[in-house]
Amino acid sequence: MKTKAELDINSYIHPQSNLTAQEKSGPMIITGGEGVHVFDDQGNKYLDSVAGLWCVTLGYNNQAIKDAAAKQMDQLPYFQTFANKSNNPTIELAAKLLEVAPVPMSKVIFQNSGSEAVDTAIKLVWYYQNARGKTQKKKIIGRHGSYHGTTIAAASLTGLPLMHAQFDLPIEGILHTDNPNYYRFGEEGETETEFADRCIENLEKQILQEGPDTIGAFFAEPVMGTGGVIVPPDTYFEKLQKVLKKYDILLIADEVICGFGRTGNYWGCETYGIKPDMITCAKGLSSAYLPISALLVSEDIYQAMKDGSDKVGIFGHGYTYSGHPTCAAVALETLNQYDALNTLDNIKNVAPLFQQGLRSFKNHSLVGDVRGVGLMASIELVKDKKSKEGFDPALMMGRKVEDAALSHGLILRALGNTLVFAPPFIISKVEVEKIIEIVGLALNETLNWYEVNA
Repeated sequence: MKTKAELDINSYIHPQSNLTAQEKSGPMIITGGEGVHVFDDQGNKYLDSVAGLWCVTLGYNNQAIKDAAAKQMDQLPYFQTFANKSNNPTIELAAKLLEVAPVPMSKVIFQNSGSEAVDTAIKLVWYYQNARGKTQKKKIIGRHGSYHGTTIAAASLTGLPLMHAQFDLPIEGILHTDNPNYYRFGEEGETETEFADRCIENLEKQILQEGPDTIGAFFAEPVMGTGGVIVPPDTYFEKLQKVLKKYDILLIADEVICGFGRTGNYWGCETYGIKPDMITCAKGLSSAYLPISALLVSEDIYQAMKDGSDKVGIFGHGYTYSGHPTCAAVALETLNQYDALNTLDNIKNVAPLFQQGLRSFKNHSLVGDVRGVGLMASIELVKDKKSKEGFDPALMMGRKVEDAALSHGLILRALGNTLVFAPPFIISKVEVEKIIEIVGLALNETLNWYEVNA
């Protein structure tokens, strides 16, 4: 009889993984979770410092969320929301999201993932511009280093080459502008404000070169997550929004990672003074207990959707599981739990220790930069601190730190030479201190390996 690991190797394609390495080493099989910890099939316990994939915001095994799912399963496990059908949890969730939105929004449309929410937003940019008679205003600008998902359009908008290679992406009409990573791309002697000026000046040049009448929208994560937890330089979003308004370009805030408290405020938009025309959210919307995402749209966008549906006879978009009642019930209870557990207060209580603790490694021999806000942070590994030269990818230095941490009971995530952290919102100061302790051990063990083997 085959083991579970053998079945996995023979049966399952792992996303965002090296498939050859997967065949050789097999999976790490997680069988349970409690609070900020998970357990593998060997009985080992791990502190999950990345909340799954930035998403298990309320930790594992929250009873109230499980009860909400079970109750809804008993009442109405599923019904579609096409052709004017609805259900109670979906109605309540949409109303709740509008209530807590960072800026006034008109309506909500539900999907199943962050990628689908971004794809829907892209379609609505085109729909909106058509409804206005601006049929050439369709190009969409993202940023190098950004991450918006892996569906065809969302992956095109993503500014990471590995998401494009061999997929024939990006598609036509998707453009990219400067990565606002001050550590990597700020010039010698340039302040953060001056760097922000340069980024926005380059964007305006790009808009003028392409033609303002051809640019429909700009997508931005408040903090770029998978791109390495890139915190925007001072004044960046203030200046960005002025340029977009000047040229009548929509702004879509991708809050899939940042939403519901990750940056220290309920929305990343609040942290950075962003006033978008549409907002995507997912991950923390249900604490990842069930798949669901939402796109919030402004009144102008909604009126264009309504006019278009009158013209054609139908709003020809949607998913089988849009507004899935059980997923909506879980999301609604998740939002209730944020209030009941005072998660924002806890984030504000533990975030200073989390940020200061990780920043204490800035002087470590392997570390070039430490950055973050709220309960998201990253450590960038470098070969040379002065030149900021990174390690040869073949060395897999980030993965070596990740494996060393795992051996001490900590799950972190290595993205190339960058280590990322995004623990559940319920984490305690004691658990934060444990993260810091193990990261220190893992960095030292990796340094020792490098000094012997380099």
